[in-house]
Amino acid sequence: MAIKIGITGGIGSGKSVVSRLLAVMGIPVYISDAESKRVTATDPIIRAGLCDLLGDEVFAGGELNKPLLASYLFASPENATQVNGIIHPRVKEDFRCWAEGNAVVDLIGMESAILIESGFADEVDVIVMVYAPLEVRVQRAMERDNSPRELIMKRIRSQMCDEEKRKQAAFVIINDGETPLIPQVLELISFLYKNNHYLCSAKK
Repeated sequence: MAIKIGITGGIGSGKSVVSRLLAVMGIPVYISDAESKRVTATDPIIRAGLCDLLGDEVFAGGELNKPLLASYLFASPENATQVNGIIHPRVKEDFRCWAEGNAVVDLIGMESAILIESGFADEVDVIVMVYAPLEVRVQRAMERDNSPRELIMKRIRSQMCDEEKRKQAAFVIINDGETPLIPQVLELISFLYKNNHYLCSAKK
């Protein structure tokens, strides 16, 4: 059975870069953000749940009304809890099926900015945090999303703080634009293989 790596970090930390490096090295990675959008748009159980919550207009014309869902989701923490309670269990099931399909490899990954907050940490064997200084993250996100600083800071404040993520991570990758990434990713892979027996025992 493959060891499951949970790759997390705040907005602009560079999780996607680390995930791409792992993929290049032959380690499949489930990108939660992209896959959750796919599952939300196509899963009949999610469709029924969102229609019960928001009305049939959330799937007007057969397509997910993303602006309507987003406006409800971000209106309050309670709304987010309701929506996530519909979507997250189905995404977890999708990940489990994906993981079973990749069980023949030694290592697989799941990339998620909200890995810990959403309860997805229970789906992985080891948490890896990708860290970058706050200002680096802000500048990256502003350039990537073409968004104002105020919006990026609001999104950062809505996520779990870096200090809390670091407490729960077994391995931290520094992505500050100066520290080389590839040696750290190779060190991570070596760490996982060295601790393979421990991690496999912990899964039982």
